[in-house]
Amino acid sequence: MIAEIQVLPAPPGAAGDRWSHVDAAIAVVVRSGLTHEVGPLGTTFEGSPDAVWATLRAAHEATLADGAESVVSVVKILQGGDASPTMHELTAAHRPARG
Repeated sequence: MIAEIQVLPAPPGAAGDRWSHVDAAIAVVVRSGLTHEVGPLGTTFEGSPDAVWATLRAAHEATLADGAESVVSVVKILQGGDASPTMHELTAAHRPARG
């Protein structure tokens, strides 16, 4: 399963740390150990359905635990059978060659 979450906490951070509530959600994804990629407008990650669902909830709730007054999370999910593509398979053709 692949998911992308964009958290929109209000406010996005605390005094002196403009994006701290957003960073709290990203930290949850990083700590999950799932394959992930942080983008400018959301964080994408992949894993088993149970792990992905748990991480989505934990990332959403992390913003509130960090002090946000409220949060809206925008989530996209791709789930299929055994032939579901990976994040790499979906994006490899659009990445610059490394060499």
